[in-house]
Amino acid sequence: MLGVEKHVEVSVDLARFGGSALTDAKLRVPKGRSEKQMGAGIPITYVPARNTVFLALALGLAETWQAEHLVLGVNVLDYSGYPDCRPAFLRAFRNLARVATKAGVEGAARYRIHAPLIRKTKAQIVRLGARLGVDFGLTTSCYEPSRRGGKVLACGRCDSCRLRLKGFAEAGAADPIAYLARS
Repeated sequence: MLGVEKHVEVSVDLARFGGSALTDAKLRVPKGRSEKQMGAGIPITYVPARNTVFLALALGLAETWQAEHLVLGVNVLDYSGYPDCRPAFLRAFRNLARVATKAGVEGAARYRIHAPLIRKTKAQIVRLGARLGVDFGLTTSCYEPSRRGGKVLACGRCDSCRLRLKGFAEAGAADPIAYLARS
């Protein structure tokens, strides 16, 4: 759909590790939290080392394809306190990539980690996406979506939904996805 030259899908089941309300059915996704509560500490929705896993897979692919640029959509503003969404993590991973790969050690590659959204508010991200023609109807941020009549509905109450709705409101845009509730 986006005209990507090469597309690779890799199945990674982080639910086998658990440790997060997003990967362990025994843990509850928090809902209805205030912004102050969302900003306090690392929440139960943190998936241990998720972005490290994603970047490690991307790094292996990049080395195989002789590419040097890895792009990740993390955000340090309006985020839920995840440690792997911070500039320090990205710098550390870049340094790791340079010593953990043959291309890095031999100087054949100077890996760069790009996080173009890292210092943008959700409202800025929505406005940027609108300028770029992003079909936000094809996206969701919900930690606990439901299916009804073959349609996916965002819960509207989890931290991610609340931050997304706030971002659309602050951008003066309507969020085109369906929600169970908008609280």
